[in-house]
Amino acid sequence: MSSLLFTPSLLFTPLLLHFLFSLLSSPPTLSGPSSSIKSDTLTITFTGDILLDRGVRRPIARGGVESLFSLGVQHVLATSNLVIGNLECPATRIREPVFKRFVFRAEPEWLSVLRRYGFTHLNLANNHSIDQGRQALQDTRHNISQAGMTPVGAGQTMAEAAAPVKLSAHPRPVYLIASLRLPLENYAYLPHRPCVSQEPEDSLLTRVRRLRMEHPQAYLIVCLHWGREHELQPTAAQRQLAHQLVEAGTDLLVGHHSHTLQTIEDYRGSRIYYSIGNFIFDQSRPLNTRACLVRLRLTNRSATIETLPIEIRHCVPWLIGT
Repeated sequence: MSSLLFTPSLLFTPLLLHFLFSLLSSPPTLSGPSSSIKSDTLTITFTGDILLDRGVRRPIARGGVESLFSLGVQHVLATSNLVIGNLECPATRIREPVFKRFVFRAEPEWLSVLRRYGFTHLNLANNHSIDQGRQALQDTRHNISQAGMTPVGAGQTMAEAAAPVKLSAHPRPVYLIASLRLPLENYAYLPHRPCVSQEPEDSLLTRVRRLRMEHPQAYLIVCLHWGREHELQPTAAQRQLAHQLVEAGTDLLVGHHSHTLQTIEDYRGSRIYYSIGNFIFDQSRPLNTRACLVRLRLTNRSATIETLPIEIRHCVPWLIGT
């Protein structure tokens, strides 16, 4: 099987990950269509950053948003019960750009295509969801809901934005906590106004501990938008927080923001993806085009995690070997 299924107590560095990329020559062997997924198994797929602006507008103009999904990726998404991606742009018609270096905006009608290709949840706890202001953030949340998906990591207040989202009750409870661990450029921290999840580190850790105490049998997932852009290694501070989150009760940590595939670590029986890289994006440097999907299969008693390497060609993610 050519997908990467990591064994316990291993730490995969970017150098080793890039070497494994060079060895993979055939697409991963996946399960059949979604109708064949066993009822006692929940399959969740995580993708990296989704940008529907700037250079990505060119392939959309030529072939529609549908052209951004290669066949292999389509199959992975279609055979998942839940698909969670990081939407790296507000999807709104409101144009009130914040004064910052990179400002993005997607057309709201494009969201329905993401839903049609399997996305169920879109993370907004990142540094671009606020690019068009607070009203546009709220409008994006509304537009995601109207498209049939669930927005996570944003709310009318910080308390709402940071609240855990229950992804499923079967075959066991599954919760997701999304958080931005970066300062926002030219954007005031106002926890009683519409915002993205950006609570202090100690509050995040307390939230995870409380959730674990209240739901000891649940599977807890934390998604963090964090780290340094275009780096292949996490910082020491990231490693420290990741370990603290695992010690607090996190089963799976999925990170993004660096636009690169970073270290994958198993720590105390939990998996840490410091950054899974881009998914639909217009960056073309090799370090920005290598990424992965994370595929989690849960039963009442077990959890299996697969790392599916992808390569982004002209904004389109392809499974390695396809």
